[in-house]
Amino acid sequence: MRGGIDLGGTKIEAIVVDDDNQVRGSAREPTPTDGGPAGVAAQMAKVLQEAAEAAGVGPGDLAGVGVGSPGDVNDEEGTVGNAGNLPDWSGTFELAKSLRDALGCPIHLGNDVQVATRAEAKLGAGADFRSLIMVAWGTGIGGGIILDGQPWIGRGAAGEIGHTVVKAGGAHCQCGRRGCLEAYAGRGSMEARARREVDQEGAQTDLFKIMEHRGRTRLTSSIWAHALERGDHLAHELIDRAVCALGVGIASAINLLDVEAVIIGGGLGVRFGEPMVERIEVAMKPHLFNDFRPPAVRVAGLGDLGGAMGAALLATR
Repeated sequence: MRGGIDLGGTKIEAIVVDDDNQVRGSAREPTPTDGGPAGVAAQMAKVLQEAAEAAGVGPGDLAGVGVGSPGDVNDEEGTVGNAGNLPDWSGTFELAKSLRDALGCPIHLGNDVQVATRAEAKLGAGADFRSLIMVAWGTGIGGGIILDGQPWIGRGAAGEIGHTVVKAGGAHCQCGRRGCLEAYAGRGSMEARARREVDQEGAQTDLFKIMEHRGRTRLTSSIWAHALERGDHLAHELIDRAVCALGVGIASAINLLDVEAVIIGGGLGVRFGEPMVERIEVAMKPHLFNDFRPPAVRVAGLGDLGGAMGAALLATR
């Protein structure tokens, strides 16, 4: 059996799979909002231990554990740095060593969206295509690329569609630049915008009431979905803004690479599902050069487990 950990901005998901990639145990916990990299690593180890227990094994019995993490991931060095959507993670942290010491098994690291892309290409909605772009719509906006059946990572950072500029001189992005897709469509950026609208403009919204009622500290995907169901004006306005930006950013990537398919995943992408993916597809079309032959646009077939499944695939090496 192998383990997989999907490290996200709001949640940590862990699974244990067998040789046929069937899930034997799973667990999920919120990502800590404080404690820095060490606190996050401790929570990751705890969640993987829970998944292993559910599978009837101990962590030390696993052939290995793969980790899909945001930030600058270096598997050879076992480090993750500059993971801006995680608490106080501006420097470089020896994540593999920390997890290896806690779990007692080999640890493999990969970029979170790249491993999810590999899983969708092998086991999910991308299995019928030789070329695709994966767009992870969550706390940030991540991307992965498959060309001619193989992952394409460029010099190590290919796929950063969240930092495609959709409006020159536009909104501030967490990366320090302006006009990035993530500044308009990332869940973290949307929450920051919602807070400004409430605090500075006096906007009315149920978003934060729902958050408090559910005992959350951040606006999760389910909170956004619930607010939309209630007809919350601010939630609809910010989601509309995000969909427009996603249409521009994804179409620009298609114009450059001309891949066969776009897979929409991530917390928001999976939560909203097919209806929202259809809206993104409509938003793309005015910006496509080959509008007579658009790519297929699909919801991630592995759902919330795509990142963890892709991480578990790392442990087959």
